[in-house]
Amino acid sequence: MPTMRPHLMRSLSARASAAVVLAVMVIGGSGAPVSAAENGGSGLPVPRFVSLKADKVNVRNGPNKDHDVSWVFNRAGLPVEVTAEFETWRRIRDADGAEGWVYHSMLSLRRTALVAPWLKGETVPLRDGPTGEAKVVAKLEPSVLAVVKSCDGKFCRLSGDGFDGFVQQNQLFGVYPDEKVE
Repeated sequence: MPTMRPHLMRSLSARASAAVVLAVMVIGGSGAPVSAAENGGSGLPVPRFVSLKADKVNVRNGPNKDHDVSWVFNRAGLPVEVTAEFETWRRIRDADGAEGWVYHSMLSLRRTALVAPWLKGETVPLRDGPTGEAKVVAKLEPSVLAVVKSCDGKFCRLSGDGFDGFVQQNQLFGVYPDEKVE
């Protein structure tokens, strides 16, 4: 039976990990990289960040409905990284590093980010401009969810529930280092 997991607390069982390894071997058995278009995928770049479209998203051990549900996300908007595609299925990785397969229609191209989910007991400054010298307008707790408005490779403009400002890009899960987002 799948586990309902709040926000970011989840772990893959050994069986689920073995299923992911098996799926990777089946999809890319030659050891050569497989482009998303070659295996019936979207043709979009892999890896890439996307977000969850629904409040309830089943994460499976493999790329079809015959595979067991490993866990269930229960919050729309969370950023995840697409690490592989197989037909209409996407292998994703969350901020904790857990991986599994989701159906493509459960994902959105809308860019979101979690503020430094790896930090414990610290806050991250939200600034009124894209520099380290810009005025701090708020301090964000780890794992705050925000919409990514833009990134210049060093800072991202974020907005969320009651805030809008800039955070250093390396303090976010949901964007790559040096990535530019418009």
